[in-house]
Amino acid sequence: MFSDEIKTLASEILDLCRDKKLHIATAESCTGGLIIGALTEIAGSSDVVDRGFITYTNRAKMECLDVSADTLKVGGAVSPETAIAMSIGAIKNSSANVAVAVTGIAGPDGGSKHKPIGLVHIAAIKRGENTLHREHKFGDIGRSEVREATIVAALKLLKEVV
Repeated sequence: MFSDEIKTLASEILDLCRDKKLHIATAESCTGGLIIGALTEIAGSSDVVDRGFITYTNRAKMECLDVSADTLKVGGAVSPETAIAMSIGAIKNSSANVAVAVTGIAGPDGGSKHKPIGLVHIAAIKRGENTLHREHKFGDIGRSEVREATIVAALKLLKEVV
């Protein structure tokens, strides 16, 4: 189901979290739960994975992750501010010590001049520390390819935070 690269990254993250006694939460929009799916693909992940939030709509982002209406109105759903707010909300609304959040435009529709298809914002946080943010412009490479590239980038950022 997942590439060898994704499985390797997921295994490495789980091992690091076990060593540091950390638990993980995810907050996903454009990946629709694939990041938490990659982590839970690894046998024994239940000792590290706390929960995943799939917040595809703005309403879900507000209700589940406490993303403010102002944040969504000013930056939009696909913005650094929203990704950061999603990661903070995942920590706040879980027992996790680390969280990763993704929001983007996977395509084939929904892009614009300022927010093209393939634009993804990823944020990761460790409880009590500053959030890291990365912007990716994967391009119009196909919906599945954007989502897979997002999983890899999110796992790499999560590993960096851990």
